[in-house]
Amino acid sequence: MNEVARRPGGRFVPLAIFAALVVFFVIGLVWNQTHDARFVPSPLIDKPAPAFRLPRLENPTQFVTKADMLGKPYLINVFASWCFACGDEHPVLMAYRDKFGIPLIGYDYKDAPQDARAWLQRHGDPYHEVITDQSGDTAINFGVYGAPETYLIDAKGIIRYKHIGPLTPEVIAKDLEPKIHALAQEGT
Repeated sequence: MNEVARRPGGRFVPLAIFAALVVFFVIGLVWNQTHDARFVPSPLIDKPAPAFRLPRLENPTQFVTKADMLGKPYLINVFASWCFACGDEHPVLMAYRDKFGIPLIGYDYKDAPQDARAWLQRHGDPYHEVITDQSGDTAINFGVYGAPETYLIDAKGIIRYKHIGPLTPEVIAKDLEPKIHALAQEGT
């Protein structure tokens, strides 16, 4: 007889360990069903967007800076030609481009410019402007985890909203449009 079995109640130790594992498993299942695993809170919400100076996709000798964007709210949508989920999101952006009421800036992420241009030519271009970050260095300052991601930046250059993953009509109606309307009410 082993040492654990000889102790009073020792035969129940494996059963207690198994029960504890089942409890942790059930808690994990419930947690995953009630919490969006894609939701990663951004420490940059309500903080100034990082300074940037990125080349235009169509004319890499011209640059767009954060200072150029001040004075009006805008959306930055991180995309790439290699991004499968961006293809799912793209028809939504095409449909909503002019409905947002603010500029939609494409942020081509870790992508060859010729690939991004070909992708936009093939699928349509929903953006008012496209900037490119081949190295991904500026994206680090924004806290980009991957593509697609979307940021709402107010007229003062403050990040007001971040969405990780494809925008859907539901996300736009529930989260993004109310935030855009709130900025319009604030006058920023």
